Amino acid sequence: MRIIVPVKQLPDLVEELEVDASGVDIDRDFVKFVPNEWDEQALEQALLVKEAVGGEVVVVGLDEPDIDGSLYTAIARGADRAVKLTGVPTGWIPTAARAAILADWLAGESFDLVMTGVQAADDLDGQLVPTLAARLGLPHASVVVDVEVKDGAAMISQELGGGVNVEESLSLPAVIGMQTARQTPRYAPISRVRQAMQSGGVEDVAASAGDATWHAGLKVRRLFPPERSGHAEMLEGSADEVAAAIIDLLRSRGLVKG
Repeated sequence: MRIIVPVKQLPDLVEELEVDASGVDIDRDFVKFVPNEWDEQALEQALLVKEAVGGEVVVVGLDEPDIDGSLYTAIARGADRAVKLTGVPTGWIPTAARAAILADWLAGESFDLVMTGVQAADDLDGQLVPTLAARLGLPHASVVVDVEVKDGAAMISQELGGGVNVEESLSLPAVIGMQTARQTPRYAPISRVRQAMQSGGVEDVAASAGDATWHAGLKVRRLFPPERSGHAEMLEGSADEVAAAIIDLLRSRGLVKG
């Protein structure tokens, strides 16, 4: 059983994001990047399948900011191999282009399953799984919450609308989009991450240019920061004066009586 887990990096949404000079992307120079949380669920489920039936888990990521740390962490968690695809476009990469890059690399790999996150905060459509499956000519399933491999097939549990779960069989090889793993993603101690870094476990592989559809799909025409509808009013003075001002403000809005 050989499982490929594509992962990606995202700007940390906890930070304040600024639109860059082009107006079609965020300023990425001073933004912290973190792993896509759904990809971490996919990695955990892949490791669970490996532990159940044996095999190999290979993690692959495009050469994006801070991707090395995520790949080394994946090795520390139990992945057998990590690959970084270099020579890819900088900045935001549309889903169609990402699928084309991954499909070109996967065409030269042998695998039974491709397991990745069902969506990401910046892809807007959650279409990586079906787009990748279409390029590879393989069956696929999304919003999957559990995977077991039996008799050469993947027994999956999918979450449908209204919280309804269905179970079905998916012939292999196949592409699966994980909504959540069977258990919380395991913790990787810093010592094991450093050990993975010292062993040089990440392979750099030049990405194929593919075809013109690298740039197909959604096109961003303009980004805008959120409109500000108001501003905070700073109250100055002594503690008693500020307290009185707060009470007057609450009374003016009908929030307190008397």
